[in-house]
Amino acid sequence: NEIDIKRIYEAPSADDGYRILVDRIWPRGVSKEKAKLDQWIKEVAPSKELRKWFDHDPEKFAEFASRYREELKEKVEALAEIQEEAKKNKVTPFMEQDTEHNQAVVLQGLLRA
Repeated sequence: NEIDIKRIYEAPSADDGYRILVDRIWPRGVSKEKAKLDQWIKEVAPSKELRKWFDHDPEKFAEFASRYREELKEKVEALAEIQEEAKKNKVTPFMEQDTEHNQAVVLQGLLRA
């Protein structure tokens, strides 16, 4: 099934399918009502250490993606949960920051593989 990525600040759409937040921290300025999420899966977010090291620097993205994929090897159950949902519905992972250099992009690649 299809897996899109959106920023949490974008308006919800009927086309989003199953809406999942994949950040460890709830985004500033977004109420749970406004977010209209189906699930918040903190377990698949990068570790605090990795997130701080990366600091949303596009030049570090390749190394971030590699380290993050290593972390995800320990998150088999949480990933399986998303994969099961993706078999039934379109899934849209949400995050707070840049839509090109973030954990949702890495997750999208893994889920499509």
